[in-house]
Amino acid sequence: MVMGAENVNILLNEPLSNIANKDVIMLEANKTANDAIQVMKKKDARSALIIANDEAVGIVTKTDILFKVIAQKRDPNRVRLREIMSSPVIMLPASAKVSDALSIMDKHTIRQVFIGSSSAIVGMVSREELFEIIHKASISLSEHALSGAPVCIINPKAAALVKDASKQLECPYCESNFTYKDELSRHIDRIHMGSGALEGDLRKIFE
Repeated sequence: MVMGAENVNILLNEPLSNIANKDVIMLEANKTANDAIQVMKKKDARSALIIANDEAVGIVTKTDILFKVIAQKRDPNRVRLREIMSSPVIMLPASAKVSDALSIMDKHTIRQVFIGSSSAIVGMVSREELFEIIHKASISLSEHALSGAPVCIINPKAAALVKDASKQLECPYCESNFTYKDELSRHIDRIHMGSGALEGDLRKIFE
């Protein structure tokens, strides 16, 4: 993929099939939260697709495990993934564009979408991955702008990413306020859990 400054808009029109992560974690709905933790850690992933009878029925993320299992002091070896998964699964065709994925993520307040071909899921893209790609393109854009090259503006309709700052999330432990759910997750993880649950070794929680 070309990442030059003049290609930021081209990037937003890139087919998702060209950048999708093909190594999607799939776990049966009857597997436990601890099963998901171990697989996510091994593959350095933040989510798993939940299946039942060979069909995608939901998604479980590290944040789901933190809020729905760890924070509630539930035993991750007893909690089944079907109990904490989010549903339905949001899927886009392989021909959909990066801008389409960003729009869908913003509309449904989600962090990843799956890429499908016919009746099969063939990959996944996350908000973080797309932001990283756009960020790299923006850095290149800035460097060209400083050297006198024309600046290319990202289509605001394709990247409506700013959240309403008035909608604050409150920490259930200390009542601190946060704008984003992942910020609150990291705060709970670092300050109250003391284990690095989202960014470190999840096994420490269960020792």
